[in-house]
Amino acid sequence: MAAQIKVAVIYYSATGITYQMAQAACEAAGEAGADVRLRKVRELAPDEAIRSNSGWQAHHLETQEVPEAQLDDLSWADVVIFGSPTRYGLVAAQLKQFIDTSGPLWAQGVLANKVYSAFTSTATSHGGQETTLTSLFSVFYHWGGIVVTPGYTDPSQFVAGNPYGASHTSNNGEVAPDHVARSATALTAKRAVQIGAALKKGLAG
Repeated sequence: MAAQIKVAVIYYSATGITYQMAQAACEAAGEAGADVRLRKVRELAPDEAIRSNSGWQAHHLETQEVPEAQLDDLSWADVVIFGSPTRYGLVAAQLKQFIDTSGPLWAQGVLANKVYSAFTSTATSHGGQETTLTSLFSVFYHWGGIVVTPGYTDPSQFVAGNPYGASHTSNNGEVAPDHVARSATALTAKRAVQIGAALKKGLAG
């Protein structure tokens, strides 16, 4: 059943931390049998801002081949997993801008009855991880979606400690997602696929 599930992992990443988590989500969803699309949202920052940060510039160049997210990715998917770094406890403007273009799909009811989940990263400990995730959940509620979180459904979550979704503290981009963060991201994706498969089967019946 999971093989019939289509998953869109849509993310924004400046220096590559959230991108690495997006890769972990894609890998886990693929292992669960899903058809997966990895999509980045369009960069809004000016070139001079990107060039001023070597990590940002390097990641921008390294991921040029990753396709940009389109509204078709939302309508195509049974499961949508968003990833965003935290900006003052909220999602990054780049991802928010993409979400803000979804009005036509929302008006048609296309975004309802899908499974949604999310992951995030912050520069410092805590740093708004949970508020970023719950702000994304508010979008999913408006869309009429079904929110799936990792909860404490696996012993590893008592180490990760965030039942809302996968999260990671990067120490200002210096620390890549570790085993704990990647495992939490994988669990998030696998649960989304599992519930998405059950939901699709139920709706078809």
